[in-house]
Amino acid sequence: MTHEHPAAPEPLAREVEEVADAIDDVVPPDEGAARGVRALTGESFSLADSIGGVRGLVESMAPGLVFVVVFIVTGNTLQPALIASVAVALVAVAARLVQRTPITQAFGGFLGVAIGVLWAWKSGEAQNYYAAGLLTNAAYLVAMAVSVLVRWPVVGLVVEALRSGWTDGDKVKAAVASSDEPDAGATSAAPVAAGEAQVPREGDEPAPGAFTAWARRWRGDADLMRRYALATWLWVGMFALRLAVQVPLFMAGEDAVAWLGTARLVMGIPLWALTLWVTWLLVRRPRVADEGPAAPASA
Repeated sequence: MTHEHPAAPEPLAREVEEVADAIDDVVPPDEGAARGVRALTGESFSLADSIGGVRGLVESMAPGLVFVVVFIVTGNTLQPALIASVAVALVAVAARLVQRTPITQAFGGFLGVAIGVLWAWKSGEAQNYYAAGLLTNAAYLVAMAVSVLVRWPVVGLVVEALRSGWTDGDKVKAAVASSDEPDAGATSAAPVAAGEAQVPREGDEPAPGAFTAWARRWRGDADLMRRYALATWLWVGMFALRLAVQVPLFMAGEDAVAWLGTARLVMGIPLWALTLWVTWLLVRRPRVADEGPAAPASA
């Protein structure tokens, strides 16, 4: 009598797929493997490709740039600047829809602009256009710092997930269902008849699932963990630098909005891309030297 293999643990499968979906929402696979955080797994690194090329740069920076320019030109008048910023973000999304290209980056930018516009509009204070961004940076800073302290560095999670295929929904389901690479010492050594499911003996520890085995592989490498921790602290430093410069300008009120907007532009995509490149230098896999000719066999 045959038995079906036990189903994959639903909570684990669901959690892994949620992480995969979150990464794909930020960096969609159909926009190229070299874009965004996916550039960290490449053998080479291109700053232009990592930000989505000229188009990605324009879509990310144009709404904020237009807001600052219109705000200054109109004599610190809030409403025209907000309308212009939203219009530019909408044009970017519409252009993507018309051309039938992935809209993730443009739509993500629009949502960020829309939140900033809503806060500024309701409060009547121009600096609140940037409030959501400051809160987001603070949240990322805390989350990444905590991840290093608990020895689950975010950079390691993302890079290893991309390298191992944990961002592919089908691969996730297959890997979790098969529970590959269990520890030999964790399960009973008794043979199992073909077609029958293994039943753990009393006192046996359950075999680790695919996710556990995957995590143990890279978290057990001390050198790799040091590099992932250092890379994650690098991102913590980037967020801290942004906050150190921008929070005082935000607190200064409307008189400093132009400077705050300029700081946001300079410390946005350019600083992000630079941090991504340094991260790639830290986590890239070393090139394997070509092996020389085999030594002749001894007589």
